[in-house]
Amino acid sequence: MGAEITSVRAALAVPPGPVNLAGYDPGAKPVEPDSKLDPPSDDPDLLRELQERLWAESTAGGTRRVLLVLQGMDTAGKGGVTEHVVGMFGPIGVQYNAFKRPTEEELEHDFLWRIRKRLPPPGVVGVFDRSHYEDVVVVRVHDLVPREEWEARYDIVNEFEKELVDAGTTVLKCFLHISYDTQRERLLARLDNPDKHWKFNEADIAERARWTDYQAAYEAVLERCNTDHAPWYVVPADRKKYRNWAVGELLRETLAELDPAFPRPTLDLNGLRQRLEPPH
Repeated sequence: MGAEITSVRAALAVPPGPVNLAGYDPGAKPVEPDSKLDPPSDDPDLLRELQERLWAESTAGGTRRVLLVLQGMDTAGKGGVTEHVVGMFGPIGVQYNAFKRPTEEELEHDFLWRIRKRLPPPGVVGVFDRSHYEDVVVVRVHDLVPREEWEARYDIVNEFEKELVDAGTTVLKCFLHISYDTQRERLLARLDNPDKHWKFNEADIAERARWTDYQAAYEAVLERCNTDHAPWYVVPADRKKYRNWAVGELLRETLAELDPAFPRPTLDLNGLRQRLEPPH
């Protein structure tokens, strides 16, 4: 990043207090990249190296890990971020989970049960495509549990995330902020492309009709679960390439702050080289 440009985390962080999503422009570029947006990072080589160092650190007993939480309306780009940003990492040390409607087994347990089962182990960058926040967003919009139950979950989530942070997990929470008009364009694009029909669900139209309710639910999440230990970032998502770049930079800044290091085992280098010499 250029010296004159503020950090992406500082630019996209949600400030404390009430949140009004109408005040966030989904098509904005709060921070401009130094380079072209392909690949979606100012320094993709460093991003890959930082992730490799985090994984390598765990092989020597390191306990740190990163959890990237992606939330947003349908078509906001959770899958796109996973493909284009997380896809820049090597295959080792990455764990992806997409949370759909809870199964009958999952509904028999508390709402965090299925989340805890999929937390990243040491050295891993875990990705949650939707997450525990569905249980304070969808349940509220659809009135699936009593109000007092989902109201209590905000504090439970904050305590859960504090538990994760205390155990060595850096929680990076991104709300991919898309506009109502852009969502319509992306849904229509799926209908226009036969190869995308499998991604279209008529339920998306019914959910779109609840747009205002979803915005209110997310505003509550961004206000009440925006903590020092696990802050929220609002990522403008109308421009796909900018969205990917911004999340990539959030990851890079986060990993750079962790500054993981390759293990430095003590090796008898000369002796090992001699053993690798071909037999005479």
